[in-house]
Amino acid sequence: MKAEWPKVKLGEVLREQDNYVPAAELTEVNLAGVYSFPRGLFKRGPMSPGETSYKSYNRLVTDDFVISTPKAWEGALALVTPEFDGWFLSPVFPTFRASCERLLPKYLEWYCKRQSVWGELQRKSRGIGARRESVHPEQFLPLEIPLPPLAEQRRVVARIEELATQIHKARTLRHQASEEAEQLMAGEERRIWPEAILDNATHLESLTTFLARGKQSEQGESDHFLIKTQHVQQDRYLSTFMRLASHVASKVKPEAIVQDGDVLIACSAAGCLGRVARYRSDGRTASTDTHVAVLRPNPKAVEPDYLYAYLRGAQGQHQLRSRERGDWQREKVGFRLTELNLSDLRRIPVPVPSLAEQRRIVAELDALQAEVDALKRLQAGTAAELDALLPAILDRAFKGEL
Repeated sequence: MKAEWPKVKLGEVLREQDNYVPAAELTEVNLAGVYSFPRGLFKRGPMSPGETSYKSYNRLVTDDFVISTPKAWEGALALVTPEFDGWFLSPVFPTFRASCERLLPKYLEWYCKRQSVWGELQRKSRGIGARRESVHPEQFLPLEIPLPPLAEQRRVVARIEELATQIHKARTLRHQASEEAEQLMAGEERRIWPEAILDNATHLESLTTFLARGKQSEQGESDHFLIKTQHVQQDRYLSTFMRLASHVASKVKPEAIVQDGDVLIACSAAGCLGRVARYRSDGRTASTDTHVAVLRPNPKAVEPDYLYAYLRGAQGQHQLRSRERGDWQREKVGFRLTELNLSDLRRIPVPVPSLAEQRRIVAELDALQAEVDALKRLQAGTAAELDALLPAILDRAFKGEL
């Protein structure tokens, strides 16, 4: 049954706080930030006040409510949890305290998670010059909120959190199912290509007609396009629109121009190293920069589909990602700069059974991949449904229908 709740302006139940501390009084600041869309506060870490130009910092107090002046219009609104009590924000984050007799902080937090609230703030944020798309207290406080009695606010919050917990559990199960599908594929690949089979394997170089990293990367306005690591996603090539400068495009050797079916391998940058993708020609002339290798399979030595299946699979990925500076065993960790040297790339071990067996393996993996992809599509549909649930719940909650 729909409840009719009175609406009040936030300015009637919130008071802006003056918790600003002069920078000169602080020797160290535990500085926080506010996520957009709205995901709460995050810790930026301790820093010296001298590292910034701020004259003061806003000290956080549990259950106060924070808005980001530059980003409130995209949901940068947050409740201060006990974990952040005593932390600081820069002066562009005003804080507010709810009237405890009329408004529960958690009720306000859930209300401000609604996208309609950010949309209203965006409409109000149209300013001029430096104030453009900024949200100030005088624009936030006039917003209206449905305000039932405190007991009803508690009931609504409890019900929202109960349903949100169920949605989180469903998301967790969906994520686990997705991981299990990936592990199923990886397990089959490692069964086909176990570590022991690599002892007498062929080196990658001997299975190619061309294997090299690019040499030219200066950008300009030629008709020669440039492929970088960002265009080599795992098992997916993203078309490039970057162009080489004319004076370096002419230096690219004909064999270095990518051909349909070439394998592209990202050779540097943490998080990218070892990614492989099949190049599909769109009729344009293109080559890679120094961070991407081009591998052209020799069909007389190996089935191209088999070689690509190996390199993108669990064993091939382990081999590609464990060769920094010639270290053949250690996996990549962290976010430091990593590098797959061409000399090590040439020595990647590849098991090469008969051509008939290669074709059988490719067919087996393709069939399994089709099943995994079908499961992922089903999970993607489920994820979209889960993503739509909470906004619908919040809409009903603040209409008095929950």
